[in-house]
Amino acid sequence: DGDRGAIVNTASVAAEDGQIGQVAYTASKAGIVGMTLTVARDLSNEGIRVNTILPGIFDTPLLARAPENVKAALGAQVPFPRRLGRPEEYAQLAHTMITCGYFNGEDVRLDGAIRMAPR
Repeated sequence: DGDRGAIVNTASVAAEDGQIGQVAYTASKAGIVGMTLTVARDLSNEGIRVNTILPGIFDTPLLARAPENVKAALGAQVPFPRRLGRPEEYAQLAHTMITCGYFNGEDVRLDGAIRMAPR
């Protein structure tokens, strides 16, 4: 098919569910989402696919510093499964985006169906 590679960008659910006080963060993530399809089209002649993952609340090294009760409360906000996302789940989606040749120009939420409240 002439596939020469794939780009997987990371945005955030904040691109769609911005919270009060997070204008700059939300705008930066929405910018990534906004460019996904256009960049995919721009790079199509080069055989390069472009997709974006919008992760929800994930158990990352940044969150590792938080107390366990805070992490548990964050995980409890996720409809299903009621827990934080796992890095390997992000990796599974990224792997699919890279290996599936027809996956192109998509923004995909990976968030356990969470929708962030304004505050």
